[in-house]
Amino acid sequence: MRDFDPDAFFPRLRDAIAETGLMVTVAFAGAAVIGVLLGLLLYASRPGNLLQNRFVFGVLNFVINVIRPIPFLIVAIAVIPLTRVIFGTGLGPLPQTIPLIIVACVAIARVSESNLVAVSPGSIEAGAAMGASPARVLFSIVVPEALGPLTLGLTYILVALVDATAVAGVLGGRGLGSLAMNYGYQRFDWISVAIVVLVLIALVQAAQFLGNAVARKVMHR
Repeated sequence: MRDFDPDAFFPRLRDAIAETGLMVTVAFAGAAVIGVLLGLLLYASRPGNLLQNRFVFGVLNFVINVIRPIPFLIVAIAVIPLTRVIFGTGLGPLPQTIPLIIVACVAIARVSESNLVAVSPGSIEAGAAMGASPARVLFSIVVPEALGPLTLGLTYILVALVDATAVAGVLGGRGLGSLAMNYGYQRFDWISVAIVVLVLIALVQAAQFLGNAVARKVMHR
């Protein structure tokens, strides 16, 4: 076991936190936009719903069901050629946001659909009876009704992204996962590994606290 060197470790820790923050922020922003839109389309195109379309629903449902069970590690390896085309390399925080977005957006799509389906049919029928168009019912009734639970669902995905960045770091995304593996584990510096684990726990708790606070505000409104 190597002696812990705080002068060498903490500057690396600062950089690793910034890299992890970059991966989480970019991946969550991209996945939230794509995932919520997919969830809205899934919900609206369901048979018997506002914009029912069996073909669209069937294709989206199939694609999401195929991608969701695949472990993030496999997805990250599989899309390396795509990240090289987009960024010119598969290494670094930004290239690793591609697999993170892919995995997170399908999860968000399913979470969004589940929360939208739970909206009371009575509210939807009332809006339709007043002559509102399907799109107006969707965005003025269904989405606001589901916004609180949807926020909690997005919080869950945000926390999962923090965890996934540790794997992305080991695959070349740098960040806390890379620091724990390359600086801690491979050097048998268990104090460094323990500090990285504590930082990850703190980041997860902060993400959960923020999501819960936003959800409470949305629900009170």
